Amino acid sequence: MTNLAMMVFGSEDVFGSFGLWAFLSVGAVALFAVFLPITTWLEARRKDREAFYKAENLRRVTESSPDGAKASIEYLREVNRMAQFKTIEGLKIGGLIMTGIGLGVMGLLWVLAGHAVAVCGLIPLLMGLAMLAYVYVLADPIM
Repeated sequence: MTNLAMMVFGSEDVFGSFGLWAFLSVGAVALFAVFLPITTWLEARRKDREAFYKAENLRRVTESSPDGAKASIEYLREVNRMAQFKTIEGLKIGGLIMTGIGLGVMGLLWVLAGHAVAVCGLIPLLMGLAMLAYVYVLADPIM
């Protein structure tokens, strides 16, 4: 917007530094006072609605028949198993990505700055290997 005003008026000194200050202040207010609170509130509302509907459906299934309690317990176990599976798979992908980033940073720094600086690539590499070690060695098996 400031560039447009400068083109129209033909001077770079029309607004001085006010344009940058106004842009940054309006942007900060829009981000921190409007966008983030609204998205946080909407996300909390969505999760609350999902939990309510899930609990209501489980209550109806449980109360509907004698086998409903068994079905509800099986459903809860399956949901727990799927959440655990999703977490483990996310750690696997995250570990592979971090390991790749570490190797890439080490190679790039080795070429650009030598082996003394390339050691900095060990930080993401070891983080990725720790994530993979947790997944394959320490994590409880999915049942």
